[in-house]
Amino acid sequence: MRIFDVQKAREFYLDYLGFEIDWEHRFEEGLPLYMQVSRGELTLHLSEHHGDGSPGAHVYIQMSGLTDLHRELMAKSYGYLRPGLQKTPWNTTEMRLTDPFGNRLRLAEPD
Repeated sequence: MRIFDVQKAREFYLDYLGFEIDWEHRFEEGLPLYMQVSRGELTLHLSEHHGDGSPGAHVYIQMSGLTDLHRELMAKSYGYLRPGLQKTPWNTTEMRLTDPFGNRLRLAEPD
């Protein structure tokens, strides 16, 4: 997923969502960052490189424990996002998140 500001990406993915950095790569100091983050079995690649992903990407993630994650996120009082839980006609509960770069994560748990 495309990112444009490493500090904002860390604040959102690490501090707010609770991911951990698996690794980071730069070809040399001052060049764009490419990193892998994970939380449990979910792994995401975040990149500052032009052409790596499109800003505004939409990722659908099927998971369990969505209500617990929602409770965890709401307790953090993140100033830029207050997601809700939504029941869908196709028998899932969803939580939709938008990162600081316009990428959308749609987390879904089958009912």
